[in-house]
Amino acid sequence: MSWINTISYAESSGELRQLYDKLKGPGDNVDNIMLAHSLRPHSMVGHMALYKNVLHHRGNTIPKWFLEAIGVYTSLLNRCAYCVEHHSAGLARLLRDSSRSEAIRSALENEDLPAAFDAAQVAALAHVAKLTRKPAEVEAGDIAALRAAGWDDGQILEINQVTSYFNYANRTVLGLGVSTEGDELGLSPSDSENPDNWSHR
Repeated sequence: MSWINTISYAESSGELRQLYDKLKGPGDNVDNIMLAHSLRPHSMVGHMALYKNVLHHRGNTIPKWFLEAIGVYTSLLNRCAYCVEHHSAGLARLLRDSSRSEAIRSALENEDLPAAFDAAQVAALAHVAKLTRKPAEVEAGDIAALRAAGWDDGQILEINQVTSYFNYANRTVLGLGVSTEGDELGLSPSDSENPDNWSHR
C-alpha cells in the first residue's frame, strides 16, 4: 500500500486508534493516504485538519463538486493516479449524474475545459494549472483575471487553497508510493457543518 511501513487499523492502539476511529469509513476502512501517516500520527492530524477545512467546510461558497474538480485537475497535472481515482469517484458521488461526471473527467484529462465548464470555471482551472506547473510565475495580474471572470477574493482564496492542498497530497502519495489497494474510492467527510467530524462515509 506504500513504500514505508504502516500500522493497520487492527494493529493500532492509543492515540493512533483514536485518530483512525475519528476518520475511518465503513468496515473500519482507513484510506491508504492516512495510513501513510501512521508512524507519525501528529502529521495525520495536520493533514486531516487541512483537508477538512479546505475542501469540506461550511464556510466555502464555491460548490463542493467544483472544488473536487479542481482537485482532480491538479492531480492529473501531477500524474497522481491515487488522488485522481479517489476524487473522481467523490465528484461522481456528489453530482449523482454519471454522464456529467464522465464528461467532466474527460474534459480535465484532455484539457478541453470549455467542453464541461463555464467561462468562470475555465478561468479558475487555467489558474490552477499555472499555480501547479509554474507557481513562481503567478503574479497579481492572474488574480485580477480571476476577479474579472467573476470570482470574489474569498473564492480566489478557496481556489488557491484547494490547489495547494492537492499539490501537497499528490506529493505525499507519489513520494511514498501510496496505492489505492484496499481503499473504498470516493468516500469523504460528508458533514461540512462540523469541522471536527472527519468520518468518511
